[in-house]
Amino acid sequence: MLAKRIIPCLDIKNGRTVKGVNFVDLRDAGDPVELAEIYSAEGADELVFLDISATEERRKTLVNMVRSVAEKINIPFTVGGGISSVEDVEILLNNGADKVSINSSAVKNPQLINDLAQKFGSQCVVVAIDAKQINGQWIVHLVGGKVPTELNLFDWAVEVAERGAGEILFTSMDNDGTKNGFANEALAKLSTLINIPIIASGGAGNIQHFVDSFKEGKADAALAASVFHFKEIEIKALKEELRKNDFEVRL
Repeated sequence: MLAKRIIPCLDIKNGRTVKGVNFVDLRDAGDPVELAEIYSAEGADELVFLDISATEERRKTLVNMVRSVAEKINIPFTVGGGISSVEDVEILLNNGADKVSINSSAVKNPQLINDLAQKFGSQCVVVAIDAKQINGQWIVHLVGGKVPTELNLFDWAVEVAERGAGEILFTSMDNDGTKNGFANEALAKLSTLINIPIIASGGAGNIQHFVDSFKEGKADAALAASVFHFKEIEIKALKEELRKNDFEVRL
C-alpha cells in the first residue's frame, strides 16, 4: 500500500498565509516560509501554496517566496494561483517548486494540461478542481469558487486524467472551512473513475475526518489548512492515529 499523505495548505494573499470559511472571511494565519519550515519539521509529507491575491506584483512575490521555501524545507511542495502558461511553470520549477497546481487556466485551456505534462512530466502537474453541489450535481467553479461553469466534476476529472495530469486536488466548496468532514461520497466516486492520485480537500475538523477520507473516500492524500495553522490537530498525532487504523504513513 502506498503511504497516505498529509498535506498542509497555505493560501497566500499579499505574502501572508490566510484562511477563510467557504472561500470568504479571510484571517491572517502567519508567515508562509516560517509555517513551511514548521510543517516540514513536524512531519508533513508535502505542502501546497495557493496564491489567491490578484496584485500586479504577485508573480514576483510568489517567485521570491518559492525560492525561500525551497531553501528551508526538504519535502515536496506544490505552487498554484494565476498559472496560465508553460513559461509560468518553468519559472516556478526553476526556483524550487516540485509541482504546480492549475485550476481556472486548465478549464479555459484544457490543452495546457497536455502541454505541461509533455514538457515537465505528469508528476509535476496537479489539477485543482473546486466544485459544489447544485441541484444534486457537482458543478466545477472557477476564480476561487466565484464563477460556476457548466462542467460536471466527474466528467472533468476523467478528462483531466486523460490529458496527462499527475494528480487531482478536489476541494468541496460545500465542506470547505466547515470542519464537518470531507466529501467522502464524491471522493469515492472519483477514485472509481480515475487511476491517478486524488487529494481530498475541504472540511477537515478532527482526526477522524482524515481517517474517513482514506477509509470511505478512498483518497490518496488529505489536505487541510486551519486545523494545522491554528494547532487544532498535530500532524504527529494524526499520523499515529492513521497507523492505528492500518494505514501506511511516513512517521
